[in-house]
Amino acid sequence: MSSPPRAAAEARRALRRMARPAGEFDASRYFRGAGNLGFYNVGAGAVRGLARSIHAAHARAWSIEDAAAFADTLIVDRFLEVKSLGIEVVARYRREFTPKLLPVWKRWLADGHAANWATTDAISGYLIGPLITRYANLAGRMRAWSRHRSMWVRRASAVSLIRSVRAGRSLDVAYDVARTLHGDRQDLIQKAAGWLLREAGRANPSRLERYLRQNGPVIPRTTLRYAIERWPPAQRYEMLASTKEGKR
Repeated sequence: MSSPPRAAAEARRALRRMARPAGEFDASRYFRGAGNLGFYNVGAGAVRGLARSIHAAHARAWSIEDAAAFADTLIVDRFLEVKSLGIEVVARYRREFTPKLLPVWKRWLADGHAANWATTDAISGYLIGPLITRYANLAGRMRAWSRHRSMWVRRASAVSLIRSVRAGRSLDVAYDVARTLHGDRQDLIQKAAGWLLREAGRANPSRLERYLRQNGPVIPRTTLRYAIERWPPAQRYEMLASTKEGKR
C-alpha cells in the first residue's frame, strides 16, 4: 500500500508506459481549443482498469480523503488521462461522499484544472452528480454555479444535475439553471443546457414542451436542438419553426 502522493507518482509512470502513437487513437481530434492539454492516447477502458487496480490495492487503507488527495495531485497534470484516472479512483469511493467535497471539486473546475469538456463532464457525472443525488439540498447550489465566471463551472451546473433529473428530481433547479444559461454564448454551455433540458423532458415531457413554447425565441438554437433531438421528426420540426425569433 502506497501513500496518495507516492501512488499518484506511480500512476503517472504507468500511464506513460501505456501511451500509444497518435495515429492509432488520436484523442486530440475530439477537443477544440484545449490549449496545453496533452494526450497519451490511452483508451477509457485502460484508464478504468488502472483505476480498478489502484482502488483494489488501497481500498482497505485509504479513506475518501486519501482518494481525494490522490486525485488532487493528478488533476493538475496536463495529460487528459492522468486527470481522468484521479476522478475514476475518487468515484469508487462514492459511498463515502460528503458535502465537504463539493468545494474541492468546484476548485478543480474554477482553477482551470478541468478546462476541457471531458474532464468537466467526468467530475460532474461521476462525482458531483452522485453527491447531489445523495444530498438533494445541494442541487440548489447549481443556480449560483450557472452564473460563475468560469465556463467550466457553468457547464458543470447543468451536467451535474442530469443524474437527478433523470430520476424526476431537482426539476425546478434544472429549469432555473437552463434559463440562466440561455444567455451564454459559449457553444459548450449551450449544448450542456440542451442536454439538461432533454433529460428533464424525459421525466416530464409536457413541462418541457410548455417551457420551450414559452421561452423558445430566447433559447439558443443549439440548446433547443439538443433539447428536442429525440422527439419524432414532425414534432421536432414544428417546435423549431414555431419558436423562431419574430414568430410572436
